[in-house]
Amino acid sequence: MVGDAENHVAGRTIAAIASPPGRGGVGVVRVSGPLAQAIGLTVSGRGDLQPRYCHFATFRDSRGEPLDQGLVVFFPGPRSFTGEDVVELHGHGGPAVLNGILQAAFDAGAEAAEAGEFTRRAFLNDRMDLSQAEAVAELIEADSLAGARAALRSLEGEFGRQVEQLAEELADLRVFVEGSLDFPDEDVDFLATGDVDGRLSAVRERLTRLRERASTGVRLSEGFLVVLAGRPNAGKSSLLNCLAGRESAIVTERAGTTRDILREKVALDGFHVELADTAGLRETDDPVEREGVRRARDLVERADLVFFLVDSQQGWTSEDAREWGRLPEDRRVALWTKADLDAAEGAPAISCTGEPGVGPLEEELRRRLPLQGGGDALGARQRHLEVLDRVATELASAAGTLQNYGSGDLVAQDLRRAHEALGEITGRVHSDDLLGRIFATFCIGK
Repeated sequence: MVGDAENHVAGRTIAAIASPPGRGGVGVVRVSGPLAQAIGLTVSGRGDLQPRYCHFATFRDSRGEPLDQGLVVFFPGPRSFTGEDVVELHGHGGPAVLNGILQAAFDAGAEAAEAGEFTRRAFLNDRMDLSQAEAVAELIEADSLAGARAALRSLEGEFGRQVEQLAEELADLRVFVEGSLDFPDEDVDFLATGDVDGRLSAVRERLTRLRERASTGVRLSEGFLVVLAGRPNAGKSSLLNCLAGRESAIVTERAGTTRDILREKVALDGFHVELADTAGLRETDDPVEREGVRRARDLVERADLVFFLVDSQQGWTSEDAREWGRLPEDRRVALWTKADLDAAEGAPAISCTGEPGVGPLEEELRRRLPLQGGGDALGARQRHLEVLDRVATELASAAGTLQNYGSGDLVAQDLRRAHEALGEITGRVHSDDLLGRIFATFCIGK
């Protein structure tokens, strides 16, 4: 059945700037749809466009006035990114030039593309499954090389293939389970013949492994949140600047300088870590500083790890003990600062200006955060993990029912729901609302 999404696509030729905003050496205007070739010929002024060749051209507006010189490439469907006729107009990367070329495409019959509409058409035209389409966005947004590689694995179809293999195994299981219901009088024990119990256990193990790979991919995409906390003037802002390699935070002798949360991203072993410098933790009558402290405490609750910084010159005070006690026990690490001035014992020590440097902090990050296992990660999103968790719940229910009652009826229902849920990852089962929410997160030119 043709849904609203397919109806919306049918007959429309779309265009958008596909290169990043701003100025650059080269910019690209992408056109897709039934009028793409005609628009390419009109804007470029050429008499023909040989498929998949770069043709030099002078781009002109609807009045014939020259806009730019560049290259035009024609990709006939279905062997194109979107599965439709596609034309790319490569010009110089200035906003005025690219907007002029885009307007010329509009004047020749194209309509403005919506966010993610090119990739959405690729999905609707079976050029990729939904997990591959989402991997396009993950690859563009990757902040680390490990994250980009994970997204590329999914773009190449690895995630979708793993999901489809699971779906096929579940389909086979359903044959035996539903056979026991459809042919109850046959002298065949379908559940035993099909080794449903053993095969279900194997599927659950595969699902667990796939979930781990996808979860690592989400971590690579989202990164880890590490909060720098402590009393005022403990060295939080200096440490943030040191790790970021730039003067991100104001550093003064005056306590309470940091009021807002300052964030910087750093890469560690292929993962990106977001560091947050927070207001010094203390009781205060200043309403602005008090709000900063409240925000700091809220962020601590969401952090993957909290470094509690203690000034080694002042030592461990009663105020430190009070604030330390408020931190989540399983995610807190005490860290002595200014160790070049006064060495301290009992906790890792760092210095931003001398020995031992920030190496001890990096070692604590490696020890406390799950930074291993990214080598086979799959580019994934939170929604994929939620689907896999639903599948795991259904399969656990099926296994429990099979073990306790040996009944095929309830097991069949659990397997059916698990099977259908897997289809939400690849797009075999989807709604227009789901597609709308997914592709709305894309940039316009994709």
